[in-house]
Amino acid sequence: MGDNDWLHGYLEAILNVGTGRSVRDRSGSKRNSLKNSIRKKLDDDRLNFENMDILKNKDDKLFNPTKYFVEEIVNCFDETDFHKTWIKAVATRNVEKRNNRLENMCWRTWHLARKKKQIAWDATEKLVQRRHERELGRRDAAEDLSELSEGEKEKGASSHIEMSRVDSNFQIWSEDKPRKLYIILISIHGLVRGENMELGRDSDTARALANMAAVYRVDLLTRQITSPEVNSVYGEPIEMLSCPSDGAGCCGAYIIRIPCGPTNKYIPKESLWPHIGEFVDGALGHIIQVSRAIGEQVNSGKPMWPYVIHGHYADAGEIAARLSGVLNVPMLLTGHSLGRNKLEQLLKQGTLTRDDINSTYKIMRRIEAEEQGLDAAVMVVTSTRQEIDEQWGMYDGFDVRLERKLRIRKRRGVSCHGRYMPRMVVIPPGMDFSKIMTKDSLEIDTDLKSLIGTDKSHKIPSIWSEIMRFFTNPHKPMILALSRPDPKKNVTTLLKAFGESQLLQELANLTLILGNRDNIEDMSESSSSVLTTVLKLIDKYNLYGQVAYPKHHKQLDVPEIYRLAAKTKGVFINPAIIEPFGLTLIEAAAYGLPIVATKNGGPVDILKVLHNGLLIDPHDPKAITDALLKLLSDKSQWNECRKNGLKNIHKFSWPEHCRTYLGNIEHCRIYHSANHLTVLPVPEEPLSESLQGVEDLSLKFSVDVDVKTAGELDAVSRKQRVIEILQQKVSSNSKAMTIYGPGKRKWLYAIAADSYDSEGHPIEILPLIIKNIMEAAGTNCTHIGFMLLTSLSLEETKGIIQSCQVNVEEFDALICSSGSEIYYPWRDMEVDEDYESHIEFRWPSENVNSMIMRLAKIEKDGENDHMELNYCSSRCYSYTIKSGTKTRKIDELRLRLRMRGLRCNLVYANAATRLNVLPLFASRSRALRYLSVRWGIELSKVVVFAGERGDTDYKDLLGGLHKNVILRNSVIFSSEMMENTEEAYIEDEIIAKNSSRTTFADGIEVHGMTKVLGVL
Repeated sequence: MGDNDWLHGYLEAILNVGTGRSVRDRSGSKRNSLKNSIRKKLDDDRLNFENMDILKNKDDKLFNPTKYFVEEIVNCFDETDFHKTWIKAVATRNVEKRNNRLENMCWRTWHLARKKKQIAWDATEKLVQRRHERELGRRDAAEDLSELSEGEKEKGASSHIEMSRVDSNFQIWSEDKPRKLYIILISIHGLVRGENMELGRDSDTARALANMAAVYRVDLLTRQITSPEVNSVYGEPIEMLSCPSDGAGCCGAYIIRIPCGPTNKYIPKESLWPHIGEFVDGALGHIIQVSRAIGEQVNSGKPMWPYVIHGHYADAGEIAARLSGVLNVPMLLTGHSLGRNKLEQLLKQGTLTRDDINSTYKIMRRIEAEEQGLDAAVMVVTSTRQEIDEQWGMYDGFDVRLERKLRIRKRRGVSCHGRYMPRMVVIPPGMDFSKIMTKDSLEIDTDLKSLIGTDKSHKIPSIWSEIMRFFTNPHKPMILALSRPDPKKNVTTLLKAFGESQLLQELANLTLILGNRDNIEDMSESSSSVLTTVLKLIDKYNLYGQVAYPKHHKQLDVPEIYRLAAKTKGVFINPAIIEPFGLTLIEAAAYGLPIVATKNGGPVDILKVLHNGLLIDPHDPKAITDALLKLLSDKSQWNECRKNGLKNIHKFSWPEHCRTYLGNIEHCRIYHSANHLTVLPVPEEPLSESLQGVEDLSLKFSVDVDVKTAGELDAVSRKQRVIEILQQKVSSNSKAMTIYGPGKRKWLYAIAADSYDSEGHPIEILPLIIKNIMEAAGTNCTHIGFMLLTSLSLEETKGIIQSCQVNVEEFDALICSSGSEIYYPWRDMEVDEDYESHIEFRWPSENVNSMIMRLAKIEKDGENDHMELNYCSSRCYSYTIKSGTKTRKIDELRLRLRMRGLRCNLVYANAATRLNVLPLFASRSRALRYLSVRWGIELSKVVVFAGERGDTDYKDLLGGLHKNVILRNSVIFSSEMMENTEEAYIEDEIIAKNSSRTTFADGIEVHGMTKVLGVL
């Protein structure tokens, strides 16, 4: 509301005119009384609507505007139609109606002002608290990282950290090395196609990468949309973006559309959060399939895992983080529009509360997804340094100073004490300049007069004629501004600068390309306001014949607009208040135009590379005028800027973008652990199952051993004897059984019921659940693998299995300690060492122990005896929480660890009596997918048995393509109260309701489970 100049006007009108509360009472004394009353209430900012005298006037025949305002307007309207209401009010001829409307708007103004102040106060209070927490985190990190060299101390004393633009000149990427890289890009919004793109330029990026000699295949993953509301191409499962030529040695680039969410209708991205798990599992299945196929072609049959997985935007960032955790593949993140920045901007407007913003935009869910992306990313790609300093700097998981300190220590081989910050890299988006440079190089010296002279045979573009019709002298140099009609683009300040400079008017024309319009009144309020101001300024300064403002242009006309400006020896200007990147600056430079641009944001980085223009303060009209005059009046500087732009523009080309991109990835992969994930080529079958049903083994097999005749041994003994002989032969070949496969399993049953009493001890129902599920599997048990997923240690888990009178070897795997350990009972309870290596990524190990003990407790008084270390392994710290102790919830504790550069997965378990601290990539859900990939079993053939609630990782277990059986009344006490604070996202944003993959079982009886499994 602070930018609405008209607000003060109508407030004065209200106070001067007064208002009539009734037809019979319009005396001057009454008007003055009401006027003073309104002014007093506005000044004091204390209005009690229920006790107002005006509400006590109970004349049913009279319309009470204030009561109507309180009951209807305050509760039903927002500020979007505020200005229009004011216009209608002042245009009303009837004095009584006008006064009523003005009175309504007066109360409404007061209400919105008070609401805005309250929102601003709440936001400021939260910001101060968050900054305090960040400062504490920095202090903790500084204490651990106090061993600095003198050089580090000197550089660290500077408040501003210089981060130079990353250039491929000093990257280690080389095309000489023979490589076959498989790259995954993810953009989940769905409106992605190869031609006539609606959103983003993801397909261009995929094509450009596929053209690199070292890249074998690029897959751009997005969601499949089969709704009639959108183009049918968005429903095609696969779209080829580039077709490799014969002998090219690559597969090309493809758009892969994966089903996610409702299949019959289009839903916005904000509604996709509950379906993220479906997309992850669908993408996982596709990657495994393609990796195997590429491995058969170029890697001697071994799967060729992706070189990198790159998520674009928050939702795809979370997906990439999950896939990275399962496959142990490096993950990249590009945030584009960031949630914290959007939240801050919306709160500044003052029209929506934090809760309103969260419910509309799911903003807290989005921010947490971005934080998860920062946790897992080896590199964050940005377009400008401003994005790093002013946008990513707002996040808990990134601190510029701490990141720089950790990077220096890593390079020098000094311990970082388990702390990590993602590497931020500035890589501008690529562009295709081939067609631009070819055409313009032929016409570089062509004069505009020769093109629009008397020779009618030379046809000029129609957009040229549309622009030049505005000008009295079209041969003057053109100042070109091209943007949408947005107040942030600041074109009105440019127009003021032009109107107030007689010299600039004599020297040049001004062209404003401000989108397309038919009727200004039909446009949005902000756009119509900008265009109305433009027309008023043109009239004020009498700029007719010197300013062009065409109503329409096509996308294909934009190159011709740049060419026209270049032919007139003109200048391109971007005077935006803040410009995140500035793609139009690069486009203009490609056509040979010098540029004048705002000093706020991306243009700073662009001009450092191109050296083809000047930076200005967008709030200073004189600075704008001086910069334009300098370039337009000094032809030698104009020519130098033009030449520099054309010479350096290749640094923003697609090949340069890809070389910089791949070089930085290779640099980051040096610090990423190797992939230990091995996949069985064909699911193997235990010998006892392979020989099942064979009556006479001596007739079916040729075995080079002394098997006794059929008459001396019965059928069962003969079968067992042959199995023993074959197993001895297999064991003699050391390489034959290096990888375990659970056999020819058709299904995997994962038991994950968190059944504990109030003190965190397993209750009797848990062993009964295990026993009944195995009984319900029935005669098909040999084709079903069983896994137990629990927060307990191995010894505690074995105790539960023994109590249910089930042989522990009937389990294919035991996933213990909330997913940080995998044991195989069939191999004497051997731990999966590959999995331990798989999840060690960013694990701070013992460095997190003391920090958890200090941060978990809310109260600061007393000793640290509220928690004690119950169990410790190489990948898990498990703490027992004493009764009555108040500890921080998961999101609060995770926030404080992130601020200190510590990346962990936290799980409250055993009815919130235990806190398990795990590696970032360790969880029951990811362990389940790890085994699914390793054993070659589709997730659609996995059934998860869980209660209606459980540990704080319970919801993660339910999302995805696997089946879920919810056992009613199996969990009495849970840990869900320790999951999130009130500000965090809600359950509906994590798991989809009414999913066809979820079935409820009434109780844990065998017959009930048998019925449910029959349906599945």
